[in-house]
Amino acid sequence: QVQLVESGGGLVQAGGSLRLSCAASGRTFTVYHMGWHRQAPGKEREFVATISRSGGDIYYADSVKGRFTISRDNAKNTVYLQMNSLKPEDTAIYYCNCNPGGYWGQGTQVTVSS
Repeated sequence: QVQLVESGGGLVQAGGSLRLSCAASGRTFTVYHMGWHRQAPGKEREFVATISRSGGDIYYADSVKGRFTISRDNAKNTVYLQMNSLKPEDTAIYYCNCNPGGYWGQGTQVTVSS
């Protein structure tokens, strides 16, 4: 069993930045690939970014490539999502997840005003 707790969401103006954190507990963090997804109002949850166990393999959705950076600190059992040049269309609830196991956090709200 793994518990994931996201933090760092909030309200920001377009062009601004936020850094999301996801703290994991319950099992050895390094066995898991970690990722971020988001869900905007009235839309399905979509993939944002993922990072492998060691951090050597990273993938992004085209919509965030060049603006968002995923990273992890295995010593702190934490994965981060640095979000720069935010746009109103980035407004969503952001969820952390890990695999194997398919665990999800409760989500953190990000709102970008125009």
